[in-house]
Amino acid sequence: MKYGMDACRKECAVERTLDLIGNRWTSLIVRELLMGTKRFNELKKNLEHVSPKTLTERLKELEEHGLITRTVYPEVPPRVEYALTEKGRALGPIFEAMREWGSRWA
Repeated sequence: MKYGMDACRKECAVERTLDLIGNRWTSLIVRELLMGTKRFNELKKNLEHVSPKTLTERLKELEEHGLITRTVYPEVPPRVEYALTEKGRALGPIFEAMREWGSRWA
């Protein structure tokens, strides 16, 4: 694989991927959802320093990019669950490689 300057110009796939998941909270949300479907409060609890506003914004962005689905159940009170789409689950090997690298080198 070639990772030099010529390989990453205007249409760089690595850059496009980082644009989607490179934000701290976005990547941590994906990490949580790789473990399974979660409700907002579960995500908030597991990401203890994220503000509700930031979490809401990041979830909307992930949904807009087709990485997660948001399912609202018609209950009182309403139940909302977030899950990765096929596209989002395809990030699993990337996150596993990051975990392995971090365990070894960071």
